[in-house]
Amino acid sequence: MPCPSEDGVAYGLGIKELAEDERPREKLRLRGAPSLSNGDLLAILLNTGLKGEPVTAVAQRLLVEHGGLTGLMRLDVTELAAIRGLGEAKAAKLKAALELASRLVALGPERPQIGTPDDVVNLIGIEMAALEQEQLRTVLLDTKHRVQAIRTIYQGTVNQAQVRVAEVFRDAIRHNAVAVVVVHNHPSGDPTPSAADVALTAELAKAGALLDVEVLDHLIIGHRRHVSLRRLGLGFAGGR
Repeated sequence: MPCPSEDGVAYGLGIKELAEDERPREKLRLRGAPSLSNGDLLAILLNTGLKGEPVTAVAQRLLVEHGGLTGLMRLDVTELAAIRGLGEAKAAKLKAALELASRLVALGPERPQIGTPDDVVNLIGIEMAALEQEQLRTVLLDTKHRVQAIRTIYQGTVNQAQVRVAEVFRDAIRHNAVAVVVVHNHPSGDPTPSAADVALTAELAKAGALLDVEVLDHLIIGHRRHVSLRRLGLGFAGGR
């Protein structure tokens, strides 16, 4: 029988009650922190879930509903406490962890560096794979391909007819980014590029060349799989 939490909510599965290969702490011990998704790390902080909703599901719901870690960062502790599955104690712990992360970033210039499509997938791929709607994001990079910012440009159907090129490059220009990686997800789980995806890639690559902002890649995220249109030679100059 579930027992009440410190916030007065009856919780169900804790981390120890999950299948061993689903336990974020076990993943952390065996594979190291960089291998964990944002959801896994958040689940470790929360420790317990709601009745009928494991802590890993609660963590993923928070990320999806509030726009990832950036969205959670914008909420104050009172707003966090009002979210189902948190309460005052967990909200305080989460806010403290996010603030520590923010202060650590402020201490120095070190930021994630993008060298391969896998680097981008490790950064935002797991989170995007769980989204129920299509989303298009841009990862803005400096001259050393370090991440300057990640921006959500569209939510809903992503295709050439609906995506405005100016919107995709607006933040890149504001940040003086020299390169971007475009990323969108396929909620169906199949990351196979459509004709519209290839056409959008070609249009963005041409626009980036004119604006002096290189489109390094267009990644499509599916369930446990992703596709790099650059690697496939689709939509880029010299490709198929």
